[in-house]
Amino acid sequence: MTPAINLLKKHKIAVSIHEYEHDAECHNFGEEAATKLNLDPKSVFKTLLVSDDKHFFVAIVPVTGTLNLKRAAAAFKVKKLRMADPKEAERLTGYLVGGISPIGQKKRLITCIDSTAKEFPKIYVSGGKRGLDIGLAPDDLSRVCQQALFADIRDEK
Repeated sequence: MTPAINLLKKHKIAVSIHEYEHDAECHNFGEEAATKLNLDPKSVFKTLLVSDDKHFFVAIVPVTGTLNLKRAAAAFKVKKLRMADPKEAERLTGYLVGGISPIGQKKRLITCIDSTAKEFPKIYVSGGKRGLDIGLAPDDLSRVCQQALFADIRDEK
């Protein structure tokens, strides 16, 4: 069990667990999950860490898009954001890149979920390791991330 799954069980949040064989050569983790699990790619979300050089934040966007840093900065009420370095992301979350879950991170960070998540009864995020996704309701994800906010923070690829 990962910290993400343990935290969800502790809060009695209904989830589905989806494991697949991760290809070590693949670096597009979210799209790999959507393909191997036969899921609508728009319902599969990736977890990204960003920083304004004072604080770190979590942004959750569909794998079919990219994070819009300007809209994310507005959502977090900061002037400007940059993507976190992978080593920073791993240190802050306790997870490896490609398996970073928005749930059960070592350090609780302010989180924003792209508003398209509300279009689905269930979305899929990393379960805390490569080759493991969890499905849960967007509002449950928001609640377990300590009332994450929803905002339009993505651009289409």
